[in-house]
Amino acid sequence: MTDTASRPDAQTSIPDRPSLEGLEEKWDGVWSEQQLYAFDEDTTRDQVFSVDTPPPTASGSLHIGHVFGYSQADMIVRYQRMRGKNCFYPLGWDDNGLPTERRAQNYYGVRCDPSLPYDPGFTPPMEGGSNKSSKAANQVPISRRNFIELCEKLTTMDEKSFEEVFRTLGLSVDWNHSYQTINAHSRATSQRAFLENLEAGQAYQSEAPTMWDVTYRTAVAQAEQEDRDREGAYHRIGFTRPDGEKVFIETTRPELLPACVALVAHPDDERYQDLFGTTVTSPLFGVEVPVKAHPLAQADKGAGIAMICTFGDSTDVIWWRELELPTRSVVGRDGRFLPEAPWISTAEGQAAYAELAGLTVFSAQKRVVEMVTESGDLVGEPKKISHPVKFYENGDKPLEFVTSRQWYLTNGGRDSSEGGLRDELIARGKELTWHPAYMESRYRNWVEGLAGDWLISRQRFYGVPFPVWYGVGEDGETDYDTVLTPSVDELPIDPTIDVPAGFTEKQRGQAGGFVADPDILDTWATSSLSPQLAGGWNSDDGEDGLFSKIFPMDLRPQGHDIIRTWLFSTVVRSHLQQDALPWKHASINGWILDPDRKKMSKSKGNVVTPIGLLQQHGSDGVRYWAGRARQGVDTAFDEGQMKIGRRLAIKILNASKFALGFGEAPADPSGRLAADPSAVTDPLDRALLAQLADVVDQATTANEDMDYARALEAVEPFFWAFCDDYIELVKERAHGNSPAGEAGAASARAALAIALEVLLRLFAPVIVFATEEVWSWWRGGSVHTQPWPESAPLREAAQGQDSALVDSVAQAAIVVRRIKSDAKVSQKTPILAVTVEAPEAALAHLEAAAADLTALGRIEKLELVAGAGAEITTRDVELGEPPVKQPRSKA
Repeated sequence: MTDTASRPDAQTSIPDRPSLEGLEEKWDGVWSEQQLYAFDEDTTRDQVFSVDTPPPTASGSLHIGHVFGYSQADMIVRYQRMRGKNCFYPLGWDDNGLPTERRAQNYYGVRCDPSLPYDPGFTPPMEGGSNKSSKAANQVPISRRNFIELCEKLTTMDEKSFEEVFRTLGLSVDWNHSYQTINAHSRATSQRAFLENLEAGQAYQSEAPTMWDVTYRTAVAQAEQEDRDREGAYHRIGFTRPDGEKVFIETTRPELLPACVALVAHPDDERYQDLFGTTVTSPLFGVEVPVKAHPLAQADKGAGIAMICTFGDSTDVIWWRELELPTRSVVGRDGRFLPEAPWISTAEGQAAYAELAGLTVFSAQKRVVEMVTESGDLVGEPKKISHPVKFYENGDKPLEFVTSRQWYLTNGGRDSSEGGLRDELIARGKELTWHPAYMESRYRNWVEGLAGDWLISRQRFYGVPFPVWYGVGEDGETDYDTVLTPSVDELPIDPTIDVPAGFTEKQRGQAGGFVADPDILDTWATSSLSPQLAGGWNSDDGEDGLFSKIFPMDLRPQGHDIIRTWLFSTVVRSHLQQDALPWKHASINGWILDPDRKKMSKSKGNVVTPIGLLQQHGSDGVRYWAGRARQGVDTAFDEGQMKIGRRLAIKILNASKFALGFGEAPADPSGRLAADPSAVTDPLDRALLAQLADVVDQATTANEDMDYARALEAVEPFFWAFCDDYIELVKERAHGNSPAGEAGAASARAALAIALEVLLRLFAPVIVFATEEVWSWWRGGSVHTQPWPESAPLREAAQGQDSALVDSVAQAAIVVRRIKSDAKVSQKTPILAVTVEAPEAALAHLEAAAADLTALGRIEKLELVAGAGAEITTRDVELGEPPVKQPRSKA
């Protein structure tokens, strides 16, 4: 290739028929071969722009929301690279977690049973497209190790297909620095961080009521929960006082009557003053429970007195804890009623409970309502309501509270002290630069609303195991206070396979021996370490190597819906591990909305997969749609915008071919511009460069604020005016068909070359393939490694020319063209005479460009006069004869 300051003859380098087809495959191959986007590790931190790229969940297929968000992040990175930054831009895969397990179960027709032994020769009963049901009853049970191997196999397949889409999209990621959240490196990193948290007292165990998904049989953290409106009903049910009188409560969960541990009312509620300190008896089950006072009770809600059950909702948990009430759990981990309720002592109560044992929550509620109706304890008809119910974000059934032993990580949820962890994390949010700025309030509101620490353990199989064992006492009971841990150099470990120091495998599960912690870390507990995973924090060179050159990272791009999960959890981990923010900037993209203005998501079944759109509209067209969207704003799925983007990319090809077809411009001796600026002598050409300098400043200011949409809004209108007005105005002069002669032609060609090269660089972060293609026709290297254009050389070339001249002449060109379009004749029809009236300020502009305007309109006699109005108008028009149409050649 030639160097950047020179070009071969345009006629021999430009294809006869430029096309977008095939550009993605062509240029991805070139970029890969040249390692164009590879990070140079021989660097200092101040030279680097590092990005904490969202690792997509490799389970199934990408959707258009991924393309949307990743395109926008790529625009920011490409700009920074052109600003001279050494970009660290990795891509990870978030492999572990429930979505991957669910996909493996359905894909292979299996389910995990940890009690089964490993089968090294296991072959799954199905793969992918089988018509067999994937219901649990039809899934083949396999060992945990076999199940994990199938998950790994499937995620590898998905990652390859994801990478193909991302390459087609033109993401400038460094594929040499990709990572997985489940491989040995990530397991060791995640386990090391946990062990350090444990040693610092930031990680701890607690046996307490936790939100539980009965389908997946795992605990669910607060950040993974969502409210869904569900139909319900208030049931007015009577408890019996010692004197035989009834006390009525109203509840939406009558099935939890056997789990009732107290009634509660507000301490100032006069209706229940005489009840505080007494007891009442529950209907059906005959259990005596106390009546308590608590300020959370709402006097104006229902009957003003409520039953406390263990556990119906988070308020029950608060009352249970603060009033020091007993635990009477009836719902098991499978969502069914437990077989026994030993606190029910009467024969009648035990018989009533026996009818509920083994039922689902739904069926139990139905039966309890029937029973209290038959006994007369239900008063009146249930009052139907619609109310929010907690669900796991990926679940299908309401969450239940289940008492279990879980691991927690401090996140400020239980520390409301002044200057405590909650305040420190709020301060981190203020320290971070948000794009757009108002997203900081969403972060702050989440932190302020936390109700507890981060529950990081999950009762699943495919994930990072907790690197701990527990001692087993001589009585054979597990001693959870005796926590056995490995050394850091032993990581990663799987405690269900590996053995703690000082023990043998024969002592597993034996008295005086050990047992493994069976749980895995929440997927967010690993992906929240994405800066550490990508940067090699736990590698041999440690914090003196790659990590020191990229951390804290410069940018976290992500959606606003995971501020409360991924963004917050990453801030927590970096705050605890490194006492620093994980990045300096957060760029937040919005959701993609379907035609009904609803968020597109796999769970709703309204997503659009991207590969067909990339093929139909071209990657540049799809990227354009993403680049037009404002940060943080939900955006409608709009193929119309993609079509506009495709037309823009095609126009870049065709207009560039045309602009480069006038002949070679004199080279710039300084090498700063595509042509010699001293050759630009015509006022119109200089005005164009002056206007382009303003566009460069606007686009630069926008991109410095990571506002790719505003940058595109500055560049695109100039480009269309450049094509539709300027090129048309100067084409005769550029061809040498003007009284201005060779000097005028050289001026036009130089201005065209300079403007085209600057425009290609301005468009390059968004329209990546068309700009690279055009660049290859006449320049050396890649447009994506060129320096971002600066306005100073353009202003020097403009020699102080007023940029408004371009607008004045363009407006005159429009009114001249309108003469012929109104007369319904060809634009090639000559104008024998015309008078153009213009405001005084524009008149001098038109006089300076009169020769180009005359050539454009084929005007034989042009008179320019000052007009009274603010618009440019024409009068005294005399049209010539339209040119005779030449018959088309049959050849």
